[in-house]
Amino acid sequence: MKIHVLLSPLNVDELHFTGKTTVVIDVLRATSTITTALHNGAREVVPVNSIEFAMKVSGNSFGGQTLLGGERNTKKIEGFTLGNSPLEYTREAIEGKSLILFTTNGTKATVKAKFSENLFLAGFNNLEAVAKHLASLKNDVEILCAGSNGMFCIEDTICAGKLIEKIEELAGKTELSDSAKACVTLANSSGDDLLTMLKECEHGKLLIENGFEEDLEYIAELDTIDAVPFFDSGVVKLIPSETKDKTDDNN
Repeated sequence: MKIHVLLSPLNVDELHFTGKTTVVIDVLRATSTITTALHNGAREVVPVNSIEFAMKVSGNSFGGQTLLGGERNTKKIEGFTLGNSPLEYTREAIEGKSLILFTTNGTKATVKAKFSENLFLAGFNNLEAVAKHLASLKNDVEILCAGSNGMFCIEDTICAGKLIEKIEELAGKTELSDSAKACVTLANSSGDDLLTMLKECEHGKLLIENGFEEDLEYIAELDTIDAVPFFDSGVVKLIPSETKDKTDDNN
């Protein structure tokens, strides 16, 4: 089992992911928000790579069962129902609804990896659930860190390193690329106190300045959600529990 990490979506084009098993990580905040929304009963999440496309997709929806969510420069987009704070995506707000989501980095990264054979989303909240599923599949894995406007992000990299460590615990011997080894090294040196790390990273400081410190506290909670979001045919849903359980049993 080989594991490779891409530290930015700019390093490859869409076709790089064809036929691969991929995990997208955008800790602050898209993958954390999507995982939370699905865990709280959203029917599905449609990630999009532009505000214009989000508006177009929502215009074709009927029955008031579709909500627009997303952010630009950390703030909710004008005319959208929800922003990109996972704390907004409560069961009362989104249960049974389809969500169309645009974010500066995470949804773009997800769309870029759309040709993957298997495409999953991870954050600190659901790290162990994703690791268990990847270990059971026994496929080579590409981890795509969403970064920030194409630049390196320490929080995504540490999350990738922790995911790799969990996969290794479950799957045994793995072969790591240089970037994967670097992620593990960084996770070991700077990943013990996740909340402090999130508060001190560049994007975390920006979120605090804009009033989202509670998001960091929530996102720093490790393994609180036993859910594996997967992307298929343009939408993200949860792997059915019976499928996940059966796969885990076969491991």
